[in-house]
Order: sequence, then C-alpha cells, then structure tokens
Amino acid sequence: MSYKSPAYHVIPVPVEKVEANTYNPNTVAPPEMDLLYDSIKEDGYTMPIVCYYDGARDVYVIVDGFHRYRVMLEHKDIYEREKGLLPVSVIDKPLDGRMASTIRHNRARGNHDVDLMSNIVRELHELGRSDAWISRHLGMDRDEILRLKQITGLAALFKDIKFGKAWKPSEEEDSERNPQES
Repeated sequence: MSYKSPAYHVIPVPVEKVEANTYNPNTVAPPEMDLLYDSIKEDGYTMPIVCYYDGARDVYVIVDGFHRYRVMLEHKDIYEREKGLLPVSVIDKPLDGRMASTIRHNRARGNHDVDLMSNIVRELHELGRSDAWISRHLGMDRDEILRLKQITGLAALFKDIKFGKAWKPSEEEDSERNPQES
C-alpha cells in the first residue's frame, strides 16, 4: 500500500471533541489573533487542524492548529457558521512524534520578508487601497505601513499624506545660526 498524506482525508469533528495538547510552546499576540479571526471570517478554515485521535477517550488532541481552534471557541459567529465543526486531519504517532510534529509545524511557518511585504503595500496602494484598508485587511498598524512604504522609496506612496507645518525659527534662533547678519 502506498503512503497517503493526512491532508487527503480531512474530517469534520465537533469542536467539543477536540482538545489542546499540553506541550505546545507557540503563542500568538492579540493583534495576530485578531487577524486570524478576520482570516477565518473572510476565507473560512482553509487549513485543517492536525490532531491525534485518542480512541480510549474518544477525543482529538491538537498537534497543530490550536489558535484556529481557539477562534471557533471564542467567536460565536464562527462557531455558528461552521455548525461547531472543525476540519481535522489525523496523524497517528506516539507522543514524542506528535511533539516533534508540533515543533516542526511551528518552525516551518517562517517569517515575512520585509522587502516582499513592502512591495505588497506598494501594489495595494497602487490599486487604490487606503492605509486604513491595508491596516484592517493585513493586520498592520499605521507605523508598520509607514515603515514599509519608506522601504520602497516611492514618493508616490506619500502623495495623499498631510504633513504638519514645519517650525519657523524665531529671530533669536536665526541670529544664533547666522552671527554675521546681526
């Protein structure tokens, strides 16, 4: 028999039959949790929760996807829309294998490349998206958007920005800088 990846057999599991493992070191900050909620609200569950099935207790123990699981527990609108069912793919490994899988999943996510993110912000701006739209849909604060715009070096990205008035030197400050004019 040939190997078939668990992703080819995703099953709907009542969230009440799913539980967190006791060893996941991964945490997600509140802004990223908000973005995960927005992602699931807008796109649905696009990735299954990876679980181990504990037949003795008839529960699915999470290997990867704890934060996606939390979204359903904490947001009634998601729970109702999904009818309380999580998409689950099951792996069958002993505890040490599940622990290793959890860490591999966490570490394999990688990091965002700053230059690529800057280009995305630039392209969204060129498509007419406002900073507010970018902030809301990409989960970025205004400072992060500003920094990413600065990286691209395109003045066009700042054309609609209202800048404060520059300070005007007083006569006293002006004479300190130009003593020959006094």
